[in-house]
Amino acid sequence: MAEKVIEQTVEQKMTEDVNQNKMGVMPIGKLLMNISLPMMCSMLVQALYNIVDSIFVSKVCEDALTAVSLAFPMQSLMIAVGAGTGVGVNAMLSKSLGEKNEERVKKAATNGVFLSALSAILFAIIGNTLAKPFYLGQTDSEIILNYGVDYLSVICSCSFGIFGQFIFERLLQSTGKTVYTMITQSVGAIINLILDPIFIFGLFGVPRMEVKGAAIATVIGQIVAALLALILNIKKNDEVPLSFVKFVPDGKTIKRIYKVGVPSIIMQAIGSVMIYGLNKILGTFSSTAVAVFGVYFKLQSFILMPVFGLNNGVIPIVAYNYGAKKRKRMLDTMKLGFIVAMCIMVCGTLLFELIPEVLLGFFDASDEMLSMGVPALRIICLHFPIAAYCIIRMASFQALGNGVYSMVVSIMRQLVVLLPAAYLLSLTGNVNNVWWAFPIAETMSATISTICYNKIKKDIIMKIPE
Repeated sequence: MAEKVIEQTVEQKMTEDVNQNKMGVMPIGKLLMNISLPMMCSMLVQALYNIVDSIFVSKVCEDALTAVSLAFPMQSLMIAVGAGTGVGVNAMLSKSLGEKNEERVKKAATNGVFLSALSAILFAIIGNTLAKPFYLGQTDSEIILNYGVDYLSVICSCSFGIFGQFIFERLLQSTGKTVYTMITQSVGAIINLILDPIFIFGLFGVPRMEVKGAAIATVIGQIVAALLALILNIKKNDEVPLSFVKFVPDGKTIKRIYKVGVPSIIMQAIGSVMIYGLNKILGTFSSTAVAVFGVYFKLQSFILMPVFGLNNGVIPIVAYNYGAKKRKRMLDTMKLGFIVAMCIMVCGTLLFELIPEVLLGFFDASDEMLSMGVPALRIICLHFPIAAYCIIRMASFQALGNGVYSMVVSIMRQLVVLLPAAYLLSLTGNVNNVWWAFPIAETMSATISTICYNKIKKDIIMKIPE
C-alpha cells in the first residue's frame, strides 16, 4: 500500500513538473508565437543583412558578386554542419527536459559544444588548404578566383564564430528562451551591417578591402553573437547547465545527437552539392547566370529564413510534448506551423511575381542580368507554397527522432530530381528552362514527405494516448 502511495506521489510530482513548463501547458498558438516569433524576427534580420552584404559587394563589380555566389556551397556546408549538430542537440535536450532527465540534459549540452569546436577546427583547415582548388573547379576567371579565395579563406578560418553562435543559441531555444536568440542574432547582424561598407570601401581611414572586407565584417558579427549567446546561457539558462569540469566526451550522447543531427547535416550538405552542380550548369551559359542564381538565393533567404525560424520553434514543442506523451499538442503544433508557413510562402511568391525588376535592381543588375533574372525569379518562386508543406513535415520528422526521413526527402529532391532535371533542361539551350527544375523537384519532395509522414503517424504518433 505504501509503495503504491509513493508511486502515485512520484507520478503526480512528475505531472506537476511537466505542467510547470510552458512547453507542456501554454496554448499552442500562443506558445508557437512565443517561441518562434523572436527566432523568425532574428532570422529575418539575418536574411536582410545577407542581402545587404551582397548589395554592397555588387557595387564593387559583377565579378565580385559572382565570387561571393560561388562561395555559397562551402558556406552552406558550414551551416549544414552547425545547424545539423544544433538540431540533434536541440531535439535531445527538449526530449530530456520533457522527461526531466537532468543528467542527459547536461551531457547533451556539453557534448554539443565539444562537437561544434571540432567542426570549427575542421573548417579552419579546409579554408587554408582547399579554397583555391574549390574555386578552380567552378571558374577560370582570375579576377573571380582572387576575390573568391580572399573571401572564403576568411570565412572558413574564423568559422568558430558561426559554430559557437549555432550551438549556444540552440541551448537557449531548447528551453524556450528565444527572445535571447533574437538579441544575439540581431546584434551580430547589426555589427555586420555597420562594418560592411567600412571594410569593403575603406571608410574612416580603414584600408579598402572589397570582398575580403565583407568576409571580415561577417565573421566579426558572428564572433560577437557567439560570445553574447554564451554569456546569456551562463547567466540566464539555468535549466541547461554548462560545466566542463572533468568533462569527457560521451560516446552514447554523441551517438544520440548525431542520430538526429547527421541526417540533418547530410540533408543540408546535399544542398551544397546541388548549388555547386547548378553553378557548373549555369556557368555553361555565362557568369551572369551564376550571379542571377546567387542573387536568387540571397532574396529567397528573406522568405525562407522566417519559415526556418518557425521551424525551429515547431521542433522543440513537438519534441517536448512527444517526451511528455501529449499527442494532441503535437498535432496542433504541426497544423498551425503549416498554416503560418504557407502564409509566409504565398506572400513570397507574390513578391517575386509582381516586382522582380525592383528586387534585382537592388544589386545594380545590368540589362543582361535583368533579362535573365526576371523570368528566373518568376519561375523559381512557384515552388515556395509547396516548400512550406515540406519544411513543416521535415520538422516533425526531426522532432520525433526520425531525421533519416528528412535526409531521404532531401536526397530525392536535390540529387535525384533537381540536378538531373536542371541538366536535361539546360540541353535545350535556353537558360530560362533550367529554373523549372525547382518546382518540379519540390512537387516530388511533397509526395515523398507525405508518404513518410503517414508512416510516422501510424507507427509513432497514433500510439501515443490522448
